[in-house]
Amino acid sequence: MEECKISNLYNLNETIAKEIFEEITYPWEALPKINDFIIKLGNTLDQSKYNKIGEDVWIAKNAQIMQTAYIKGPAIIGENAEIRHCAFIRGKVIIGEGAVVGNSTELKNVILFNKVQVPHYNYVGDSILGYKAHMGAGAITSNVKSDKKLVVVKNGKEKIETGIKKFGAMIGDEVEVGCGSILNPGSVIGKNTNIYPLSSVRGVIAPNSIYKNQNEITKKY
Repeated sequence: MEECKISNLYNLNETIAKEIFEEITYPWEALPKINDFIIKLGNTLDQSKYNKIGEDVWIAKNAQIMQTAYIKGPAIIGENAEIRHCAFIRGKVIIGEGAVVGNSTELKNVILFNKVQVPHYNYVGDSILGYKAHMGAGAITSNVKSDKKLVVVKNGKEKIETGIKKFGAMIGDEVEVGCGSILNPGSVIGKNTNIYPLSSVRGVIAPNSIYKNQNEITKKY
């Protein structure tokens, strides 16, 4: 599935985690590697730009961190990132430069590229969000199937067995996810796509699309 390949979803120059993607084809293959990668990368970060706080938490000195935020390692928070009131960072998290993690947003085992915004009541687990991706208020990733089976990525009749039980969404660069939307396990959303508010999304959504529901997906151009 060409739409699901890393090169078609992400600009790797917009993440400190570029190296984790270099020897894989599909972005979800990075999910089991995030924990160890953070520890390896964190120990190489420029100490003039990053402070190590507690156990395996590296925070850029110019990042804005509210005192009410909870941050568990391993985690890296990039330069000029903003972590707002009551953000809940549960570990295995890379937050890119200029990214915003907002009020009561919960993150677990994720990579946020530079300038991602998850600013209001979002849950993002076992997911990767590309450059300038934005999730509207209350939008979430659902990362475990109700039957607890391994996630299969589906695009029409095409299928890819991921071998992963916990897999939220792969969200391409500059995707807009509308308020209150649910991205079901194994969702892959192509670059520059808009998801209407209150959508329930599953499967692969082509780049440059407008998604209203599963039966109404149109091209922007």
